[in-house]
Amino acid sequence: MAMKRYTAEFVGTFVLVFASCGAAVIAGEVIGFLGVSLAFGLSLMAMVYAIGPISGCHVNPAVTLGIILSKKMDAKYAPGYMLAQVLGAIAAAAVLMAIVQGAPDGYDATVAGFAANGYGEYSPGRYSMTAALITEIVLTFILVYTVLASTDIRAPVGFAGVAIGFVLTVVHLVGIPITNTSVNPARSIGPAIFVGGWAMTQLWLFIVAPFIGAAIAAAVYRATHTPGEVIPVREAEQSLKSEQAERLS
Repeated sequence: MAMKRYTAEFVGTFVLVFASCGAAVIAGEVIGFLGVSLAFGLSLMAMVYAIGPISGCHVNPAVTLGIILSKKMDAKYAPGYMLAQVLGAIAAAAVLMAIVQGAPDGYDATVAGFAANGYGEYSPGRYSMTAALITEIVLTFILVYTVLASTDIRAPVGFAGVAIGFVLTVVHLVGIPITNTSVNPARSIGPAIFVGGWAMTQLWLFIVAPFIGAAIAAAVYRATHTPGEVIPVREAEQSLKSEQAERLS
């Protein structure tokens, strides 16, 4: 059962990173920030419904941390989830790199950026490290809090994927000009490995800040939504038992 969860997280993270970073790298100049933001939001929304019933569709180590701290999943699964997410992101970046290197003029990831996250000289808007740190903490808080609240037992059934997908779109609309938007350590690690140099040097921020934002989100969620019965995220993203029975009838 655990391996099914880990496989689902690998696949979900692969889809998120390949589709979204692919949109940025291949079509970014055509679709702009809005198009790239929608690619992130829509791909995550699709994965919530595709793998949510299996693993909860974290596809993000920061989300996994927030869920663990909120006691919505057994902590024993966390290492496997995070490893699967990072490996999925690296695999997606590798496939994307193989594709873009087939362009007529080739592709230099160090120069073009390969959708890696950065600050200062490597920020799209030349924002400072402090601005990037604050941005990533706040935006991750918004994302993780939405995941936790929309999968709460009192939330409307069946709409978690919509809320989560839309909020990731909004988060990217704000964050792309500042850092290229991470809010997801796995998403940052994948491209950074292939860019190397500056991307690896700055990678720490896009690991630390999302984890801080996730911890804050978990604390706020517990303050606003407890006491109350806690259900696992994967159960919140499943169809109702009555709906499952109807499908089998």
